[in-house]
Amino acid sequence: MSTRYASILTRLAMPAIVLGLAACAPAPIYKTAAHAVFPTPGQVAQTPEHYSGNAVVWGGRIVHVSNFPDRSEIELLAYPLDSSQRPKANDSGNGRFIAVLQGYAEPLDYPAGALMTVDGKLNGTFAGKVGEADYVFPLVAVSQSHVWTPEEMRQGRSNISFGVGLGVGIH
Repeated sequence: MSTRYASILTRLAMPAIVLGLAACAPAPIYKTAAHAVFPTPGQVAQTPEHYSGNAVVWGGRIVHVSNFPDRSEIELLAYPLDSSQRPKANDSGNGRFIAVLQGYAEPLDYPAGALMTVDGKLNGTFAGKVGEADYVFPLVAVSQSHVWTPEEMRQGRSNISFGVGLGVGIH
């Protein structure tokens, strides 16, 4: 094959390859405002007055659900989100927060340990405890939420990895 044909073939194939790689990762599930700031729950807990009323998209691991007559509160250990807004649970935690949902939240739909992403507005803080330690929880008035299934968490992730050495992986 001549160099000219190889160059043409490369130019035609490159957009398809780039498009194919971009299609691997699911799109974000919630839109974020162009001027949005992205504080962590830990930052908000330290200076809640700077963030009150701001929209956030946060995610994390569900710690527990508490139901009250008019609302439900879901405590989450926050994690950074990937480009699809899935919590990166293998990362270090960013503090804790409480997702406040109107009405009753069935605890079986929000099991402890599951990963969840919420879209909502910051609505103050709650002084509580984690174990015996005092803790300030940012409150998020949730407009939308999503509990991730294991299948959704695997979507867009390659089963191919590169490295040097010997290892065993189970998927």
